[in-house]
Amino acid sequence: MAPENPVQGPTPRFFTWEEVAQRSGRGKEQWLVIDRKVYNVTKFTRRHPGGSRVISHYAGQDATDPFVAFHINQGLVRKYMSSLLIGELSPEQPSFEPTKNKELTDEFRELQATVERMGLMKPNHVFFLMHLLHILLLDVTAWLILWLFGTSFVPFVLCAVLLSTVQAQAGWLQHDLGHLSVFSTSTWNHLVHHFVIGHLKGAPASWWNHLHFQHHAKPNCFCKDPDINMHPFFFALGKILSVELGKQKKKYMPYNHQHKYFFLIGPPALLPAYFQWYIFYFVIKRKKWVDLAWMTSFYVRIFLTYVPLLGLKGSLGLLFLVRFLESNWFVWVTQMNHIPMHIDHDRNVDWFSMQLLSWHHVEKGGARDRPALPGEGWPGRPSGTQSHAPPDLFLQVRATCNVHKSAFNDWFSGHLNFQIEHHLFPRMPRHNYHKVAPLVQSLCAKHGIEYQSKPLLSAFADIVHSLKESGQLWLDAYLHQ
Repeated sequence: MAPENPVQGPTPRFFTWEEVAQRSGRGKEQWLVIDRKVYNVTKFTRRHPGGSRVISHYAGQDATDPFVAFHINQGLVRKYMSSLLIGELSPEQPSFEPTKNKELTDEFRELQATVERMGLMKPNHVFFLMHLLHILLLDVTAWLILWLFGTSFVPFVLCAVLLSTVQAQAGWLQHDLGHLSVFSTSTWNHLVHHFVIGHLKGAPASWWNHLHFQHHAKPNCFCKDPDINMHPFFFALGKILSVELGKQKKKYMPYNHQHKYFFLIGPPALLPAYFQWYIFYFVIKRKKWVDLAWMTSFYVRIFLTYVPLLGLKGSLGLLFLVRFLESNWFVWVTQMNHIPMHIDHDRNVDWFSMQLLSWHHVEKGGARDRPALPGEGWPGRPSGTQSHAPPDLFLQVRATCNVHKSAFNDWFSGHLNFQIEHHLFPRMPRHNYHKVAPLVQSLCAKHGIEYQSKPLLSAFADIVHSLKESGQLWLDAYLHQ
C-alpha cells in the first residue's frame, strides 16, 4: 500500500510587482507590500488608525519604509495585519521596485539600525516636561499681565504676543506627541496629544493626524500631500506643476503675482480665516465627539479667564489677534522647508531613493518638465551614462531642506529646522536630530546628494523667490506653449 501523502498547508500565493502595481485603487483593489509580504488593504483603509488616505497613498507600491517610520510596535501591528495578508512576492522578484535604488535603500536601513543601537529613538522625558512647563508659564504670565497692569493697549498687545508664543510652542509640542516621539507607548502619546492640541490649542488631534501623516508619507506629492493643496486654486507651486498648469491654459489666480499676494492670503490668513472654522466642520462631519469635547474645553478656559477682564468683544478680539500672529509664525516656519523644494506628482520613488531630476534641473520653458526616469540620466550628465547617485536622491531630502542650528532657531521652529532628519526619522525625538545629522550628511555625501541647510532669513526669502519663479514659469508656459 502506498504511503499516504502528508498533510500540507495552503500553498502560498506569489505575485509580481506588476500585479501589485495594478491594485492601486482608482476603482480597483488596493494592495501594498511590506517586507515582501503582499497585503490587501481594500476594506481596511477606513479602519486604519492613521487614516484612510495615508495608507491608500501607497496602494500598488512598496510601503516597507513608511511602515517602519510610522509605527512604534511593529511586531504588534504585523500581528493585527495578518488577516490582510494574501501572499508574497515571487522568489524571482527583487525586493525593490524598478524605480528604486537597492544600494541606497540597503545603506539607509543600515543607518536606521545604527540609530536604534545609538538609542536616538528614545525620548528624554525631562526635555519635553520642561517644554510643557515653559508653555504653561507663558500662558499664566499672559493673563497676569492684564490682571496686574490693566487692559490698555500695551498690556493687551504684550498679552497677545505671549499667547501667540504659547500657541506656536504648543503646536510644536503636539507635533512631537502626534509623531509618537515623547513616550514609548502609543497610548500615552495619544492621550497627552489630545490635551496639548485640544485643551491648549483648541484643535482636533484627528484632524492633525489625517493631514500630517499624509504629508510625511508623500511630501510635496501633488494630490497626496495636503500641505500643497493650495495648488492650483491659490498658488502655482513647483516648476514642474507650474509649467504643466500653464500648458493646460489654466488660470485660477494671477500666479505671476503670487509672490506678492502671498503676503496677504498666506501667513496672515491661514489660521484665522481657514483653519479656525474648518476644524469644527471636520470634527462635526466625521463625528469626532471626543476631539470636539477637548476643543470646547479650550474655548471655555479662554472665555472664563479673559471675559471678566476684557468683556466678550475684547476676548474675541484678543483671540483673533493671537490667531493672526500665530498664523504668521506657523506658515513661515512650516513652508520654508517645502515650498522652495521639489514639488511634483507621485513618481513612486522610495523613502530615500533616487530622484534623477531635482526641481532646479527643470529647464526654463518646460523642454524637460518631468523627472528623468531610471536609466535616462539628467541634464548635464554625459550621454550613455546612468546615475546611481544624482542630486536630491532621497524622496525626503529632495522635498525638504534644513535651517542652520542655533538655540533660537531650534526653539523658534520646534527643531523643524532639522527638517531632513525629521522626515527621514519622523518618530525620532527632536532633541536627537543634531546627533543623527552628521550620519545623514555622510550618507548624502557618499552618494552625491545635496544636503541643503540655510540661514533662517534666507529660508524665508526662498519661499518668496520660489513663488516668483514658479509664477513666471506658469506665465511663460501659459502664453507661449
